[in-house]
Amino acid sequence: MTVSSAADSRDGVTAHAAATNRSWLLVAMAAALVAMMVVALCAGRFSVTPGTALRIVAAQILPGGLEADWSSLQERIVLLVRMPRVLMAAACGAGLALCGAALQGVFRNPLVSPHILGVSSGASLGGAVAILLGVSGAGLVGLSFLAGAAALLLVGLLARIDGRSGVVTVVLTGVVVSALFSALVSMAQFLADPDSSLPAIVFWLMGSFAAAGWRQTLLAAPVILAGGLVIWAMRFRINLLSLGEDDARMLGVRVERDRWLIFAAVALVEATVVSFSGVIGWVGLVVPHFARLLVGSDHRILIPASALMGGAYLLLIDTIARTATTAEIPLGVLTAIVGAPIFALLLRQRQKQEMGE
Repeated sequence: MTVSSAADSRDGVTAHAAATNRSWLLVAMAAALVAMMVVALCAGRFSVTPGTALRIVAAQILPGGLEADWSSLQERIVLLVRMPRVLMAAACGAGLALCGAALQGVFRNPLVSPHILGVSSGASLGGAVAILLGVSGAGLVGLSFLAGAAALLLVGLLARIDGRSGVVTVVLTGVVVSALFSALVSMAQFLADPDSSLPAIVFWLMGSFAAAGWRQTLLAAPVILAGGLVIWAMRFRINLLSLGEDDARMLGVRVERDRWLIFAAVALVEATVVSFSGVIGWVGLVVPHFARLLVGSDHRILIPASALMGGAYLLLIDTIARTATTAEIPLGVLTAIVGAPIFALLLRQRQKQEMGE
């Protein structure tokens, strides 16, 4: 065997071992997500043991069911109160995290989050106006979603110059549109009744899954899944886009089309999350960093890893939010308190590594 063939063999073995390790990491992340879902089902002011919670859920799935050795109160709490909230939190966390990972790859910048496109601010304005007008339920969700989509459309129109839109132009346009819609949200708060609609707007903007029921979950989850599947299908193209526009074009990528397809999928997920749960920051910024440290920068692995970690992370935050105190803590407050210091440590570690190199 020649030296080159021996080296190729070693490289092949190393690559196979790395792929196997990443596969096991994904399995471990999926197991952690399931474990966190069980914890979330059990935790609360009225606690339920894991065995009881699992039997209640299994009784709804198995054809013959199980003999009920639990109370009707436990069954209602698990199935009607906690289960839809758990599924909503997992779906929203997964959606925000994979959107963050996708955008960080497209923009080639680890500081990018889903909020950069202005969709979050647009959806916030739609929700604030709905509350100001006394609209709730489907009306609030619809106005939030339409305003978020309008924000992305505005970014696309303003960023397009001579039929093309560069990455820097999209980022700067997103910042401008986000600032505009944020100002309009402030105006809606100024006009709101301080005794009724203003507290509702403020609490909604801080994020919460308190209103999550089966109807909301069954509406939001398929939309988030659809947007996530589009991003997952584009995972290899995100790898190519992360090389830069010129290199991606040389490799046959239709940069403009693929980039805006990813933006549309991100907007779909982000607008849906904001519409049903309010503004929840930092998830799409922090979680992809953790996933990248574990599985690397290959988006074929990073996208599903970010989704699994994001679902587990937001479930943990939501469980703390509803169990730490007698009054539920807004999710946006907790994600900022937890996410900001962690992100600062990650940046510091990254800077040390770059200086060491």
